Amino acid sequence: RRVAVGDVADDIWNALDEESKLADIILLTGGLGPTADDITKPLLCKYFGGKLVVNEDVLAHVKYLFEKIFRRPGPMLERNLKQAEVPDVCTVLKNERGTAPGMWFTQSSAKGEKIFVSMPGVPHEMKGLMKKEVIPRLQQHFKMPFILHQTLLTFGIGESVLAEKIKDWEEGLPLHLKLAYLPHYGNVRLRLTGTGDDKDKLEKELKQQSEVLKQLIEEWLIIDEDMTIQQVVARLLRERKQTVATAESCTGGYIAHLLTMDAGASNSFKGTVVAYDNKVKEDILHVSHQTIESVGAVSEEVVRQMVKGALNELKTDFALATSGIMGPDGGSEEKPVGTVWVGVGNRKKIEAQVFHFRFDRLRNIEQTAHTALNVLRKFIILNPD
Repeated sequence: RRVAVGDVADDIWNALDEESKLADIILLTGGLGPTADDITKPLLCKYFGGKLVVNEDVLAHVKYLFEKIFRRPGPMLERNLKQAEVPDVCTVLKNERGTAPGMWFTQSSAKGEKIFVSMPGVPHEMKGLMKKEVIPRLQQHFKMPFILHQTLLTFGIGESVLAEKIKDWEEGLPLHLKLAYLPHYGNVRLRLTGTGDDKDKLEKELKQQSEVLKQLIEEWLIIDEDMTIQQVVARLLRERKQTVATAESCTGGYIAHLLTMDAGASNSFKGTVVAYDNKVKEDILHVSHQTIESVGAVSEEVVRQMVKGALNELKTDFALATSGIMGPDGGSEEKPVGTVWVGVGNRKKIEAQVFHFRFDRLRNIEQTAHTALNVLRKFIILNPD
């Protein structure tokens, strides 16, 4: 279960009561900051019958962050120092990424021991605590089954159509294997999850079932790993020791952003020209002014010239270009909002495709970027030299 509770003491208290009736482990996030609306810590202190005391290790960590990491001028505020106060009835969990420590409480009941874990609401800090403190402690505290995943990434087929094509296979899965559909900007991840006490047996079952699934979706399968489309493209390029550059108009550098999200991107990605204005297309990428005047910037001819310009100026093996109308304005009867041309090529060949998206501006940009990366992926595979 997942429950959202506001900064209201009675609501938090009641949620703790209700959830402890249903679960052995209750994870809490948020409400541990230094401001008046952060009431979780004193409430937990009262709920478990303790009193707030200064933890010297947490205090030293808070001072270190402010003096050495944050480097804030002047003395620390009293409210920041109070971050080191914790209930004396909890086990303190060190938060290496922030000032609010995690707290581990145990509660005995007629139904056995209950574990309550309070963590900061800041995702970066919460994830750090979960990985380094909470999950290892829970694994020591409880005998838990193995939970294994096998993920397959597809592109170019909708969630409902995909579900229909694998319906018979999915209905035949044993009860301890479950399939989740995770759609995202033109692609669908299929995550097969198995739960059991025998890890080796579970791994074998997942492998067998995923092999059957791969055959059923072979036409749309990109990879049988939990990877993003940009990671797949980067791997292809690294394996071939090749590089790519982008020439982006309507996506405004978003494709470059995706390609540089992972460390080591410089091995495969050279750079981008964000040619949003037509003058930049002409001056930097050498797109013909006459072409833009005659057929418009959103056209096959222009993206082909953008690809050629990027190849020449950025000296890469492949180039990817986009030009489109993201909305909400700017469309016409001939080229409505959502019309996008994607160009891709190398020194020997340049291709272009038109797409028509139907979303709001941000979604159109994101959809274009992911679709363009898949166009690039296909081109790399079919044109390795």
